Amino acid sequence: MEEAKRLYMVVHPNHALIASQLDPEHFARHYTQGSTRYFEGRLIFVEIDPAFRHPYFKIDHAFEELKQHEDGRPKATKFISSYRTLEHIDYAALGKLYYCNSLGDFVELTSADYDPTMRGDEMRIILEINPIKMMVLTHYNFLEYAKYITDPSMPKGAPKMFYSQLEFNVDDFLKEFQDNPFIRCFVPGIHPARLREAIHEVRSKPGKKTKGLSLDCPVDRISYKHLRHGFMFASQDVCKFYPLLPLEDVERKYYKFWKNM
Repeated sequence: MEEAKRLYMVVHPNHALIASQLDPEHFARHYTQGSTRYFEGRLIFVEIDPAFRHPYFKIDHAFEELKQHEDGRPKATKFISSYRTLEHIDYAALGKLYYCNSLGDFVELTSADYDPTMRGDEMRIILEINPIKMMVLTHYNFLEYAKYITDPSMPKGAPKMFYSQLEFNVDDFLKEFQDNPFIRCFVPGIHPARLREAIHEVRSKPGKKTKGLSLDCPVDRISYKHLRHGFMFASQDVCKFYPLLPLEDVERKYYKFWKNM
């Protein structure tokens, strides 16, 4: 029997729409371990409705070439696009999201309505993952940031963005830094003194809502347990939110992933 024809959009470490005969579990293991093209790190991808079509993508052509190998092995990846992929995806076609470690173990996340009553803070650290990779300190809350970063007049944004948020409390950090200036910053690649200066700059300038922290987003070095809220697919008109599972649920349902967080 011919294998199923599936669509996946990879949002980290690269940007790609891929046709595959593998189910999500085997796709994750192939992408992280079964291919010599991949480096050691995290993988984030989302299922796409196989009925989705857009003139930008040659999906039907890819499905026609999605055939088993001569020895009967399913075709693991047939790349459809590696450029401006997210921009041309309909968010209604997004299915479950998979956040994977370098061993191919994963947490499966389902979309849900964003709860505006979620705990907020004076400032947040946003992790921009796709198509732009940056870390940004901002006054905007998790949902407000969607409008900001996808605004057509915003030169540092994009029509569609995929991002998350780091677990972070401004006052707790400043107090800890004051008590011990030699603390190791929990934000990879950011010296704690630089983070303190960025906080003071945003606080001291009326109307300043954002401050870039890094020209990269080191999501490979950030543990699942240090993320806040979840993942957001954003645009000016539509957003799609994937809330994180509580750590106790991760331990219960995805123990292999939890053990290596």
